[in-house]
Amino acid sequence: MVIGPNGEKMGTKNLEDALTLANYAGLDLVLMSGNSERAVGKIMDYNKYKYERQKKKKEAAKSQRANRKELKEYQLSVTIDIGDFNTRVKNARRYLEKGHKIKASLRFKGRQMAHTDLGKDVLLRFRDELSDCSTVEKEPKLDGRTMTMILAPIK
Repeated sequence: MVIGPNGEKMGTKNLEDALTLANYAGLDLVLMSGNSERAVGKIMDYNKYKYERQKKKKEAAKSQRANRKELKEYQLSVTIDIGDFNTRVKNARRYLEKGHKIKASLRFKGRQMAHTDLGKDVLLRFRDELSDCSTVEKEPKLDGRTMTMILAPIK
């Protein structure tokens, strides 16, 4: 079965006739479906077809990447210094403005487990610094030695 360059059906032809038609039109004969009852070939510019297919695939990947929101984790500590804290807040703010979620985690080491309230204070301070561009999706919760909190961007 041969399909012409404008999409018209040219009927069933043998391979030599189909190649002659494609050569006469200055185009290529491309096998579109070879595993069916009868093979379907189309007369077209194969390089243009390949280029457009690649362009569609690239565009689909681009739109998929734009729709996919990521979760970025920022690790804090009970004894974090003000400079490190401000750096993490600044980076988290930039990430939230892109529309992604933030997971702030704080790992307790050794005797810090006796003072989990200090760790919660650090996470609440982190939340307060980012309150203008985020909302709390999950409140600070202790899970083993790690306390986590999730912030989502304001819609």
